[in-house]
Amino acid sequence: MANAKRTSLFSKTSVATALAALLMMPLAHADVLRIGVASAGGGDPVTFSGSSLGIVRNQQLLEKAFAGTDTEVQWFFFKGAGPAVNEALSNQQLDFAYEGDLPAVVGRSNGLDTKLLAAIGVRSNVYLAVPKGSDIKTIEDLKGKKVAVFRGTNAHLVSIKLLADKGLTERDLKVINLDSGSSQAALASKGVDAAFGGRELFKLRDQGLIDIIFDNPDNNVRYTRQCALVVRGDYEKQHADNVQKVVNVLVDAARWESESANRDAVLNEWAKTNEPLASLKADFERLDLRDSASPLADGFLRGRYQAVADQAKDEKMIRRPVSVEGWFDTRYLDNALKAKGLEHYWTAYGADGKTSNAATASTDASANNGG
Repeated sequence: MANAKRTSLFSKTSVATALAALLMMPLAHADVLRIGVASAGGGDPVTFSGSSLGIVRNQQLLEKAFAGTDTEVQWFFFKGAGPAVNEALSNQQLDFAYEGDLPAVVGRSNGLDTKLLAAIGVRSNVYLAVPKGSDIKTIEDLKGKKVAVFRGTNAHLVSIKLLADKGLTERDLKVINLDSGSSQAALASKGVDAAFGGRELFKLRDQGLIDIIFDNPDNNVRYTRQCALVVRGDYEKQHADNVQKVVNVLVDAARWESESANRDAVLNEWAKTNEPLASLKADFERLDLRDSASPLADGFLRGRYQAVADQAKDEKMIRRPVSVEGWFDTRYLDNALKAKGLEHYWTAYGADGKTSNAATASTDASANNGG
């Protein structure tokens, strides 16, 4: 009998303890909003640079926008860049993604159901670097050389275009597929003769390890790469309010980034990735942050994405042609711009990236039909 009483008392105590612990636990989120970033990122907590979405991450603007709701914001960073992001989208492990033009085009060609909502970080340059003291001085000198390229990323097609404009193809080189970190290590150790990359190369240059022999001195938009925010089609259909809130926050961050008075603050925000501030300054030296931050799906953005799609098909990177028609869904962006009085804040450029063309701004007939 004594044992029975002890068992009963123990059971009651256990139940009471469990209930108390349950009441003390934070309420579980009924909904999760998952954002994928096509970069390994850096810093603590991990963040990324070069776009208004990085500012959103650093300042926890989405977390603040969804505070008090049942939605938890989660961020995921991918060392495998765009191709890895596409795989996660395909497996429904992400709802939104920040990725470059080529991976997004490849995903769409393969039947990935996404909608492109807004530009995030456009006109990014691609650089060509060689080990210090190399006798390679021009792109033409790459013939027969061992060259590092991160295949499948939005810098890949730019490198192909640069080679083509100098009468070369990848078959004229010994191309090695290396991610950003591996490419830097190979350059520093002279394991490759040259490498195409982004602003991470400036750190090696400033350390005296490499020379940058091409930096797009004329700001030719054909040699730039674009990034955008995409949303998984099913998520957009089921959570339109969340999509609108995300775009609203993105527009606010883009506006802040675009103000010339905030330039130093923006670069310092991006430096939280542990990237040298000098590298960020060098990369954006000739680029107006207002143009880089512009979220508009204007003639320039549409033209660049279509050009990437056409080139990817020509290079046999995709089997099926891709049209930007029906892919760009600017309803949410239009709503945000109108609500904030920013319809004419950013310049809507034509396909050449120079001529203002208001007719190609985000509002058009196709946008009203979801694309």
